[in-house]
Amino acid sequence: MTTTTDDAAASGDARRAELAAVTCTEELARLLAEQYARADVSLRELELRTQRSGGIRLARTTCSDMLAGRRFPKKAMMVAFLRACQVPEEEVPDWERAWARVKMSQVSATQVSATQVSVARPAEPDEVERPLRPSPGDAGDGGAAAGRDVRPVMGRAFRVQRPTRRRVVLVAGPAAALGLVAVIGFTAFTGPPPPRTVADDGRAFTTGGSSRFSVTVDPAHTEIRLTRRLDAIIGGQTATIAVDGALAGVWQPLPAETRGWREQSVVLPPALTRGHRRFTITNTFVSSEMDFNEFTYFVDQKVGGEWSRADTVDVGPYHPGSEAAHQYRITRQNWAGKRDLSYLE
Repeated sequence: MTTTTDDAAASGDARRAELAAVTCTEELARLLAEQYARADVSLRELELRTQRSGGIRLARTTCSDMLAGRRFPKKAMMVAFLRACQVPEEEVPDWERAWARVKMSQVSATQVSATQVSVARPAEPDEVERPLRPSPGDAGDGGAAAGRDVRPVMGRAFRVQRPTRRRVVLVAGPAAALGLVAVIGFTAFTGPPPPRTVADDGRAFTTGGSSRFSVTVDPAHTEIRLTRRLDAIIGGQTATIAVDGALAGVWQPLPAETRGWREQSVVLPPALTRGHRRFTITNTFVSSEMDFNEFTYFVDQKVGGEWSRADTVDVGPYHPGSEAAHQYRITRQNWAGKRDLSYLE
């Protein structure tokens, strides 16, 4: 016999499936409108509920535009609406992930350039190629951590990739009207890098998590390039990049490979960094087969037409000094440890 609990579970599964398929404002607005219909309340009542809760003000006109698809809401506004509609708290992260996908699709839609930039450039030998002090083992368990092979959450086997030129869409440049960024296509030259091994430690965060750190640059710069070293065994690592709270780019997903180093780079929008000596980078989890790992961030600057290294952020439990100097913070961490890996060919 089918019970009310079974019906609710089936309904929740169907809603999660619908949210997982959302890629545009219209689809998100349709699901929000359906949620509003289920709540069976007036916009005035929703506005009063948010006022009583002391949270963000949910203006009726703003809410109406959001439900009609005329306005893409801020994430905080959407979450306030959902809570006012009494959506179960455990469903809110599914809505937040759907919102993030729509935001990324908006960024991609502003594509204005096809500039080619090399992405998978390994760090120069004098950058961080140094041994870590001995350790009895990794600091914790989790996605990027275990020395054994890690299987992705979705159960898909990892693929060992032959050297290829992979197209990776990353973000750069301001978009005039929306205050977002324009997309630049980066060609990731994934092989063959110098065949060498680098010891490095790092951290990883998962659903609902983020990392944040501050970097120092020459205020006379005209361009800033941010490069992240990652363990490529985890596929689909996707996160948004913000500069002082403003959307600046997206770490686009790469396919899972054998365990080894890759590097990914994004040129930050000059409008967000120009004239600044110091700014804060925030990486926010969107999706992954397991988690989002980070070992070292390299910050390069272009000053007077010449590129140079401006800053290096050594992430990980064996670099507390670097983390403190850069005000590094992480939420929803699920791994911390070290790796002794070679760059993949």
